[in-house]
Amino acid sequence: MKKEAAAVKPIRSLEDAVDRCQLLGMRLSRQRRFILELLWQAKEHLSAREIYDRLNQQGKEIGHTSVYQNLEALSSQNIIECIERSDGRLYGNISDSHSHINCLDTSQILDVEVELPEDLIRSIEEQTGVRITDYSINFYGYRQQKE
Repeated sequence: MKKEAAAVKPIRSLEDAVDRCQLLGMRLSRQRRFILELLWQAKEHLSAREIYDRLNQQGKEIGHTSVYQNLEALSSQNIIECIERSDGRLYGNISDSHSHINCLDTSQILDVEVELPEDLIRSIEEQTGVRITDYSINFYGYRQQKE
């Protein structure tokens, strides 16, 4: 029987992300910190271009290449989330399991915590013969108009 690795603390804050970088021995450059700070402030999924534009608008000069390299490094280490879409990649600040609401009229992706009832999970396991250890759900819809 294989010995399971110790559970890694989920990344739920900017401080958690910085701690994970340090734990992994990743250099926490000024540019990398700018990207992490922006993703935690924005609380939405952004393209590399949007990240580049927003940082430069804030007076935090960073080059295109630096943005792409840092996003790749952070997402490959599961410090940030990377979502592949037909129109490109989007990056978000939550890297542990969660679900998404895909807003069809604004193209935004919103993070949402969903916990399925245990009896539903057991039913799915019985139907499929697969023991479920994690899940993520994608919801799709339109913004409701406020009246």
